[in-house]
Amino acid sequence: MKAHAVSIPATQRRGMTAFQALAALVLALALTIAQSVQAQPADAPASFADLAEEVSPAVVNITTATLVAGNEGPGIGPDGMPMEEFFEEFFNRRPGDGPSIPRRRNALGSGFVISEDGYIVTNNHVIEAADEIAVEFQDGREFEASVVGTDAQTDIALLKIESDEPLPHVPFGDSDAARVGDWVLAVGNPLGQGFSVSAGIISASGRMLQGAYDDFIQTDAAINRGNSGGPLFNMDGEVIGVNTAILSPTGGSIGIGFAMSSNVVTRVVEQLRDFGETRRGWLGVRIQNVDQDMADALGMQEAAGALVTEVMEGPAGEAGMRAGDVIVRFDGTDIADSRELVQQVGRAPVGGTVNVAVVRDGEEMTLEVTLGRREEAQAAADGGPGGEPAETELLGLTVTPLDDELRAQLGLDERINGLVVVGVDPASEAAEKGIESGDVITEAGQEPVRTNADFAQRVEAAREAGRTSILLLIRRGGDPRFVALSVDE
Repeated sequence: MKAHAVSIPATQRRGMTAFQALAALVLALALTIAQSVQAQPADAPASFADLAEEVSPAVVNITTATLVAGNEGPGIGPDGMPMEEFFEEFFNRRPGDGPSIPRRRNALGSGFVISEDGYIVTNNHVIEAADEIAVEFQDGREFEASVVGTDAQTDIALLKIESDEPLPHVPFGDSDAARVGDWVLAVGNPLGQGFSVSAGIISASGRMLQGAYDDFIQTDAAINRGNSGGPLFNMDGEVIGVNTAILSPTGGSIGIGFAMSSNVVTRVVEQLRDFGETRRGWLGVRIQNVDQDMADALGMQEAAGALVTEVMEGPAGEAGMRAGDVIVRFDGTDIADSRELVQQVGRAPVGGTVNVAVVRDGEEMTLEVTLGRREEAQAAADGGPGGEPAETELLGLTVTPLDDELRAQLGLDERINGLVVVGVDPASEAAEKGIESGDVITEAGQEPVRTNADFAQRVEAAREAGRTSILLLIRRGGDPRFVALSVDE
């Protein structure tokens, strides 16, 4: 508490008895203390020590090992260590006169135990493509972990370890109940420094970075490389987010971190535990947002809902939905825009029948729709079983075809077509040249690309023509730029 000087003006002291002066001084001091106490935040914790001690036993360090191609030479240590960029540049990116041979690459991340029988939540990018996954507890115990399931859409992975005794674990909380300004605690393994705690507040909620199912909590609690997959706690010791990403020009924390909200994570984890994969609802429509001009033309009082631009063969079509309908309510929830509809449908149970309210010809009507499964619909659209997968890895990039849902999420014009980058190998040339998740590849070899097969064909054509690289036209936020990538196998 800041010290305050308390005194009685000389004009008031004149004529006072010693007792009156003392009484006045005590009263002034009491008022000053009361004002100072009132100025302190009512919910500001005196210390985070008890909370950190309570939750830390359930937070784990995750170390992965992956066999990758690289130049012969000494190891550079795990990802996330201090001065990693310097060592990467010195050992791996300098021209070498020796043959390229495989080596093991280590990476670090964080996670947390959600059940006494050993289920652990982390980020998908922490364990993606790993050959070995090791889990270390704060007390020094180490376990080998297996992958139960992963979801690239939300960057969540579920692991499992086996223990002869019950393991410390932490519960999920309700992220929807968290408010901007609430205190939060991030626990994890930043920059390979072991168990570490940082505190801050919720800076914003409902943030969307790149995916159709994003619902991120933004926090100023320090999050650095190695914190990925670690928990974000509320003051009740409940996990309300999984630390996933930071916004930073330097790669270090500048007070803008993002944690996938627990109300998204819990649904994903439940499906991964039950099925080993996600099972999201599918409506079978292409949609766009409604602006005020559209609302006026459609006889609607406000610009809200999701305008159906196309009805595909599937659940919505079977229920009688038409292009031009505006979906204003889904299963009792009002729909503000296309993003909210995508999230509500994705959360709904596959095979369940829901009421969907639409505005048609200025009148509201309700349709009963039995939902399909998005993953199956996407596989069929990409060529069916045994056909082209929903995602393809090529030239260090993981790409998926751009659809109306992704187009709406990325704020792109409906005339733009191409492939959305959903993952970039950090050791690839693509990463070195600044390609990021969320970028859209519209051309390869100066030819348009719309499908994964298009991309693969363009790359193969460049190789057959004897070229060493291929020119990609990349759009980020609508701005185009060209990037040349090597096509050497």
